[in-house]
Amino acid sequence: MQTDAMKNLFLQPDWPAPATVKAFTTLRASGIGDRHTPEAIIDYGRLKTLLTLPNEPVWLTQKHTTTVIAAPQVDPLTERPIADAAFTDKPNQVCAVLTADCLPVLMTNRDGTQVAAIHAGWRGLAHGIIEATLTALKSPPQDILVWLGPAIGPERFEVRKDVYDVFTENDSAAKAAFTQFADEHWRADLYQLARIRLQKHGVQAIFGGGLCTHSDQKNYFSYRRDGISTGRIVSLIWIEDSSGKV
Repeated sequence: MQTDAMKNLFLQPDWPAPATVKAFTTLRASGIGDRHTPEAIIDYGRLKTLLTLPNEPVWLTQKHTTTVIAAPQVDPLTERPIADAAFTDKPNQVCAVLTADCLPVLMTNRDGTQVAAIHAGWRGLAHGIIEATLTALKSPPQDILVWLGPAIGPERFEVRKDVYDVFTENDSAAKAAFTQFADEHWRADLYQLARIRLQKHGVQAIFGGGLCTHSDQKNYFSYRRDGISTGRIVSLIWIEDSSGKV
């Protein structure tokens, strides 16, 4: 159960995941993610203390790829593999992604035996990071639960024709996620684009969405609002071990 104090520091997905699945996204008040140098952007000590993490998260070098790694395959203390999603079926393996307008996507199966964390910017969404993660999980789509974390909202995410084209040229359904407001300028809805992709592959249990990192400066970092010096939001998910110890 999340305490009132914790609610001011973290978001916790409102989804029917098993109790053994632990998932959180940091808010600015947590003091995590506000360091502005790439080498030390996350205060891991504070993160571990506040959430009683069982292990160091598997940190990724995010490059807007469609690469998905299995969390136990790397040493989190020495390796930061180039990937934009991590999954695991092992207890106490913490999967994590960093965002600051891109969409964090957390997944679990209904039995709580598999979890995944995805960094989904528009490039990752367009090129198939969600599909690649679903393939890695190997669970039937009807058994997958998805939570969409805080991202730049559709009223603030302005894109040009190249972004519109990459989504709509081969998928007419994606047009519903764009609103044109000027010549060759659209506003894009990352949440809707993710839902379209998920539903196309049979995933129906989709939760979250509706938060905007750009417009809510109190709670979220935003690259488009604050520029290159902005901090990062951390989204984490893991499976609690059988003893009940986090």
